[in-house]
Amino acid sequence: MPLRSTARTSLVELVIEQMERLIADGEWPVGEKIPAEPVLVEQLDVGRNTVREAVRALVHTGMLEPRQGDGTYVRARSGFGAAVQRRLRRAANLETYEVRACLERDAARYAALRRTDEDVAALREALAARGRAWESGDTARFVEADMRFHRAVAEAAHNSLLAELYEQVSGALREALDAVVGAPALPDAVRHQFDAHTAIVDAIEARDPEAAERASLAHLEEAAAVLREPTRQSTPHESAQEEHRR
Repeated sequence: MPLRSTARTSLVELVIEQMERLIADGEWPVGEKIPAEPVLVEQLDVGRNTVREAVRALVHTGMLEPRQGDGTYVRARSGFGAAVQRRLRRAANLETYEVRACLERDAARYAALRRTDEDVAALREALAARGRAWESGDTARFVEADMRFHRAVAEAAHNSLLAELYEQVSGALREALDAVVGAPALPDAVRHQFDAHTAIVDAIEARDPEAAERASLAHLEEAAAVLREPTRQSTPHESAQEEHRR
């Protein structure tokens, strides 16, 4: 087979690669605004049109998100992550929680096998911050602290792909957690689940993967049950009984 000359990488593609690397490496964190166009032009030493095309391409993949009158923000760390987020936006809260159970079960297990002393210290601090957020009575603060705790578990697993997957589903998980925490009929003990989260950290510190997995699944099942109940469809007989009671 005769060799063919390869096409030269265009300047736009080089800029796209640099931007993707900045996002993947965390230099441009998810949720943060990227530098303004004039700054990018100066830093990258390219023209405005090149920067605009590169940004437009990353917006198309879902990694960047323009906000009218505010700038452009990082939405996902990779094109794959953006695709995952698009799919999750179409998922029900219960479906999201079931996927969360799969990720957190394995994260807890691997964390118990691979954790370092620094990981345990980070988990203890995240657990304490979660408790302080609960005591504050601020639901938004508590939800964010709970997400930080579970991200710390995923990071302690020392599997970069698993940690990235968890990061990509965090937005959808936050919506599902909001639904659980805000459920009016949910007892505070289940809503807070302090003992369950402490059990996860204790098992990871003790390097007990089976216990870590059990503790992770147990607390998620309580929350999933709250989401599952409203979705249960009434049978015709139950509907008739309900109508009679009215």
